[in-house]
Amino acid sequence: MTADSEIELKEAFQRAQKGHNNKAKLVASLKSRYNKLEDKTLFHEEFVHYLKYAMIVYKREPAVENVIEFVAKFATSFQPLPNSEDEQQEEEEEEEEDDEDDHPFLSFIFNFLLESHKANSHAVRFRACQLINKLLGSMAENAQIDDDLFDRIHQAMLVRVTDKFPNVRIQAALAMTRLQQPKDPDCPTINAYMLILENDSNAEVRRAVLSCIAMSPRTLPKVLKRTRDIKENVRKLAYQVLSEKVHIKALTIAQRVGLLQQGLHDTSESVRDIVCSRLLPAWLLRLDGNVIELLHRLDVENCTETAMKTLKAIFKTMPAEELLQNRAQLDNRKVIPEDAMTCENVLYWRSLCEFLKGKGDDGEEMLEQVLPDAATYGDYLFGYLKAVPVLTEEQRADFNQLELVMTKEFISQHLIHLIGCLDTNEEGGRKSVQAVLQEMLALTQTPSSLVSLLTEKLLALIPDDQRRIQTVAEIISDVREPIMEVSQPVDENRSRRQQVQLAEVKVRLMEAKQDLEDCIAAQDFSRAAELKDSIAGLEDQRNQVLQEISESSQPVDREVRAEKNDPETLLRCLTMCAELLKQMKIKTRTGPTISALMSSLVLPSIANAHPAVRNMAVVCLGTCTLHSKELAKTHMVLLLQIAQLDEVKIRISALRAIIDLLLLFGFQLLSETGSTQTIQPPLSPHRQEGDAASGEDKGNIPEDSAQSVLVMLSEFLDSEMSDLRTETAEGLAKLMYTGRISSAKLLSRLVLLWYNPVTEDDVRLRHCLGVFFQLYARESRVHQEVVEETFLPTVRTLLNAPATSPLAEVDINNVVELLVDLTRPSGLIKPSANTEVCVHDYLAVRMCGEMLKDPTAPEVRLYAKTLSNLELCREETVRDDLTTLLQQLVQVVKDRVCLRALEKMLHQLMDSKEQAEVVNSSALQPLGVNADVATEDPSKSAKRPKRGQRKASTAKGGRRPSRKAESSEESDGENVPESVLVLRSSRRAKTAALEKTKLDLNPLINQEANVS
Repeated sequence: MTADSEIELKEAFQRAQKGHNNKAKLVASLKSRYNKLEDKTLFHEEFVHYLKYAMIVYKREPAVENVIEFVAKFATSFQPLPNSEDEQQEEEEEEEEDDEDDHPFLSFIFNFLLESHKANSHAVRFRACQLINKLLGSMAENAQIDDDLFDRIHQAMLVRVTDKFPNVRIQAALAMTRLQQPKDPDCPTINAYMLILENDSNAEVRRAVLSCIAMSPRTLPKVLKRTRDIKENVRKLAYQVLSEKVHIKALTIAQRVGLLQQGLHDTSESVRDIVCSRLLPAWLLRLDGNVIELLHRLDVENCTETAMKTLKAIFKTMPAEELLQNRAQLDNRKVIPEDAMTCENVLYWRSLCEFLKGKGDDGEEMLEQVLPDAATYGDYLFGYLKAVPVLTEEQRADFNQLELVMTKEFISQHLIHLIGCLDTNEEGGRKSVQAVLQEMLALTQTPSSLVSLLTEKLLALIPDDQRRIQTVAEIISDVREPIMEVSQPVDENRSRRQQVQLAEVKVRLMEAKQDLEDCIAAQDFSRAAELKDSIAGLEDQRNQVLQEISESSQPVDREVRAEKNDPETLLRCLTMCAELLKQMKIKTRTGPTISALMSSLVLPSIANAHPAVRNMAVVCLGTCTLHSKELAKTHMVLLLQIAQLDEVKIRISALRAIIDLLLLFGFQLLSETGSTQTIQPPLSPHRQEGDAASGEDKGNIPEDSAQSVLVMLSEFLDSEMSDLRTETAEGLAKLMYTGRISSAKLLSRLVLLWYNPVTEDDVRLRHCLGVFFQLYARESRVHQEVVEETFLPTVRTLLNAPATSPLAEVDINNVVELLVDLTRPSGLIKPSANTEVCVHDYLAVRMCGEMLKDPTAPEVRLYAKTLSNLELCREETVRDDLTTLLQQLVQVVKDRVCLRALEKMLHQLMDSKEQAEVVNSSALQPLGVNADVATEDPSKSAKRPKRGQRKASTAKGGRRPSRKAESSEESDGENVPESVLVLRSSRRAKTAALEKTKLDLNPLINQEANVS
């Protein structure tokens, strides 16, 4: 090869480093030069020679990236341009006849890269995978490569996706994008992708795989799982991939609902934005923008909350005109006709009205177009609710009829919710709706599932608590003691007396008529006139008796009030009572009406045989006692008994009531209840000591009453019933967070419960305790001291757990890291202003004392490792004590690992102590002396701050990775350097600094040329 061609190739690489150069022209000129050469071997060797300069640079320098881009374009320029289908078929036939490689340069580059991917340098491996990725990506869509080359690339990239360096794994994963075979159930690329998604620790690698993995029934579940990834960027990309590559019909209903439920409630705002701006519009686009059809795909009856959240997100992105497009389904009364009602359009109607109502004055005008006035809506609602059928036991066995009724009840619930959107400021409309609600609550055919909601909406229309109580009491009276017509049977004795009386009157009447005839015959007219008057009176008496007989012969219907005690009626009344007590203000005291309801309805129902009635009665009792401390004192013992003896659901209701009472009134309530009524559940032998100490910090409360309740709660933590265990843990967390309880032993029990494998499937328990630990420890210094007291008992429990115990599987290092992190002084929300001794200082002393007890114990290594992760204060007395303890430990500990950790900790304490002495001495000297010292020995003044910085970083964050430069170059997004406060430079200064940091390959190339 001539010298000119060498210069041209060298010049091409030099010009390729500049981003502003037209690489297409550069590629064309170099390709023209290449085609003119007869012997291309020297060109290949020289080309690779210059390429190696770029491949040894790991950092993503612009010059190197430009060279890599140029090489990829030049190598793929030898690929034929994509042709039409006919020409492509002809080429395929020619290729079958001629198997020779038409592109020796491309094959040469691939061979070189495949040989380089095993290099020891991670930079070379990274650039080799990057270049293979760009070469494959730059090829035409219908490009073909040799089967042998395909297999070699495939095998090499499968090796590199397991590389130690994340950037290498990323490029290898991207390079295999076009090597996937989704229809092959055993495709090694897809298997490798799925393995990476499941197991790779680097978020950027998972993101790279997500961006290139092909969608198939096998890969879809793995991509769906990434929507719950720990990293926000991975979750965002997972939703983007699903919106672009997956049709809504390819997902099951459960998968659609799960995606929306997780995405719309994600802790990251950017993830929620992706769901609203990408996923939902993509689904609507595939359904022709039909929102009702989207609701059909979500099963709104079983996921109402998610569906409403979805609709709200859709409405936010819609202009006002589109919001009213579906108004066509409303008739001239602005309501949905009964024959056109479905679960989906009623839910859409309700969500739209609530959305417009939430916009305030801006949405008031639009709300009037989609919702009628209160009086019209009240009549409409009453007509629909009355038409809901009541099924008999035989009809409930028919699934179709049961489904129809459930659908009508679902629609009824959302129609009732729409009452909150009505304009009830007008008295006439408000009274109309209120009358409808009262009548519906009094009707026996109203479904029980609607009673609570109807009561809630009724109470919302009545602002005064006393009127609320009176209204609900009247409805309960009408429901439980309805007016009934009772037919009175015929009294036979009275009927017999009336018959006898009638016979006497008839006899006397006949005698009088006979005497009258005799008087007329004797012409005694004065006597005859008297008899005539007597006969008229007897006839009137006879008619009266006949009338009484006719009236008494028919049964009489009377209206009377009959008390109903069937479970359905009691449950309906208790539900209204519970809703009333819930809506009442907490300061509203119980009056005569509430007391009457308690004595006649609530307390008798607690002994009812029906579990649902008992449960609702316990809820009413617990809610009512919140309004009256006297009631709470009276019925506390009853609630404690129910919490231990009844069914699980009822026990949970009683437990909630007890926790609420303790939160509101405190443990002093137990002392006022009376010692004779205190419940003392039996203590387990292995728990007497621990739970006896749990009653600390209760003031002057008798030990028996407080301890008995805490023992009961402690027993519940070991219950096999997960719901009861979860409710107890949540209650104890509330009591501890509010300061009603301060107990290290109970906190230790909660920590162990959180880590216990038995509770792995209890999501609510894990979530509740996880949030509680963070909030509790960061709230105050006092809480951190409680956590510090928990440290050693918790560790001892885990170390002494038998092999058969679930606690034996717990990673003790993880528990220690949590407790250390919770007690960090820097983690407090409001750090203390005074320089008091830190909690970690006490913890360090405790661990040193524990190690001195038995220096050969296996846990000594754990304690020694933990010491280096503590944030110690600069109090001289504490440091002296800790130094003394560490010196003693160094003399007795024999384990090398522990000894190194202890010696390192000791040196750090001594260095920081020396630094503090230098700072104090320099601070006491005059300004001139300080300046002289700094001038005389600049090395010392520079050396001391380094020690201080090292100590500060060690104390604050524990151990830091030593390979900072290398970790900062990794694109894993996890090793984030700490932010440093710097002054903002001008734009010109920034540009100049950036130019200085850019890498230029020309000096290396020129130096090599000069040497050669």
